[in-house]
Parts: sequence; C-alpha cells; structure tokens
Amino acid sequence: MNSENQMETRDFFTSVNSRQVPASIWLPKDSNTPRPVVLVGHGGSGHKRSQLVLDIVQALIPHQIGVVAIDGPVHGSRRNVFADGPIVRQEFRDLWATGQSVDPMVEDWQSCIDYICQLPEINPQQIGWYGISMGTAYGIPLVAKETRIKAAALGMWGTCREPALRLKIDAAKMQIPVLFQEKEQDEIFTHEGQVDLYQCIQSQNKIYRSYSGGHTDPKDEQLNDIVHFLVQHL
Repeated sequence: MNSENQMETRDFFTSVNSRQVPASIWLPKDSNTPRPVVLVGHGGSGHKRSQLVLDIVQALIPHQIGVVAIDGPVHGSRRNVFADGPIVRQEFRDLWATGQSVDPMVEDWQSCIDYICQLPEINPQQIGWYGISMGTAYGIPLVAKETRIKAAALGMWGTCREPALRLKIDAAKMQIPVLFQEKEQDEIFTHEGQVDLYQCIQSQNKIYRSYSGGHTDPKDEQLNDIVHFLVQHL
C-alpha cells in the first residue's frame, strides 16, 4: 500500500527565546491510540522535508510510527531565501566550527518535543531519534540530555571533525540503545574518527555497522537496518 494514503502531514512552529523553530510532522491516519514517533535530524545540506526525511517517513508510517523533523540552524525555513546543497553545507560547517550552535539546537529540539508530547496522537513514552551526519552532530548532545528519547540511530560523523570534545563528553552520557552506522568509502569522515566516537558511547546496548559507499543518504540495507532498529526499540 502506498504510504502516502496512510498518513497526514502538517507544519508547525515552536518558539525558543527569540528563535522560531520550523517543524514538520507526519502521522499515521486514523490512529485510535497514541503512536510512537521518531525525531529526525537531517543532514548538513538538507532541510526538514529533504529526501532523507521523506525516506524514513515512507518506511515508518506503515509501522504506525510518526515522524517529526525541524530545520537545522541555517537550513530550510530559517533562511530568508530557501537554499540547499553545497552552499548550505558550507554555512553549517562554518557554524559548527564555532562550537556555538549545539546548545541552541538542543533547546530547539526540546521545545519541539514538549509540543508533540501534548498531541493526542503521540505516545510520549515511545520517542526515538534518527540522524546521520549533521543529525549525529546535534543528535548526540540532545540524546545525552533528553530522557524522553528511548533509542537512537546515529552515524556518519566522527571525532576527526573539530570541535569534537563536546560530542565525546555527551556520548559518554548515553545509556539508551544505539545503532551507529558508517560508510566504508566516506570521503568526509575517517573510519578511525567514527570508531572513536562510537567507543565513547557508554550504552550497554549498542551496535556498529558498516556499509559500502560514500557519504550519501541511507538507502536499501542501511535504511532497512535503521527502520528495523527503531521499530524493535519503540
């Protein structure tokens, strides 16, 4: 069955200090009981409705799991003029290098979680995280602080990109089930840097998996493993 016929979607905003946080939510149609939800952190060149997000939406809705995404700090509707791709990726890299964007993104996500936990369609006890690349860079600090998140699919980021100390400290606080993925021909992050970040995670229930290919959105086996992990733990 086409999952487009199984879901409804809408945009919303939350507010944190002086920031408007643009968000989108996808929910299974005709849900009579509250459903699990997966928070999705998109990549550094994307936005809240990028293909990476839509791919996981299409995969999770048939499992009666909702999806929520927000725009990153220089992405999507946060921009005066919409753009994606290499220009946005470089703006994100420059911002990340300052070390100043992590705490605001954690606050923005927590504001979004507060909002969705009030929705009758959402079970606040069944919240997961999925984010590779930039979605790991901001996901690890969020998961380390946010106890409402019960499982996290991460990867394609490593300690080889500075600043890395914050991520190593936050990874050591993580206790929930974690799936960490790498691509064997990743042209941005080294194998050693990704393994180093994974080893910092202190969860007793963690998995490291490698897939062929470069630094591209999860597809096929990699995406299927993410879906299986999230369904299993939510």
